[in-house]
Amino acid sequence: MYAIVATGGKQLKVVTGDVVAVEKIDAAVGESVKFDVIFLADGDDIVVDPARACLGDGDREVVEQFKGEKAIIFKFKKRKGYKRLKGHRQNLTRVRITGRVGQGRSQEGRGQEEDRGARRGRR
Repeated sequence: MYAIVATGGKQLKVVTGDVVAVEKIDAAVGESVKFDVIFLADGDDIVVDPARACLGDGDREVVEQFKGEKAIIFKFKKRKGYKRLKGHRQNLTRVRITGRVGQGRSQEGRGQEEDRGARRGRR
């Protein structure tokens, strides 16, 4: 089973045990962080409902804060003697996905909602 999560304006595919690098998150090493889960999928089923598509609360742990590879920005205009060289290193956070993807409040909340609807005479 895998999940598609959104963080830092990007979407990532994660499974249990993955260590992913994302845009910098203000959290200390060892803290748990939150991601927006877009959907969960296994071979047969896709869960898009946000109440059911979730990771457990302690399932994402910050491993380290680091800087990415250097990106070189080189500006050049021929025959004008114009050259500019600049570099940039993006601040990133490495996050480990622990626990089972797709486990969390999804199973508990789902049963309670069905019972409430049945008591009110709805299906």
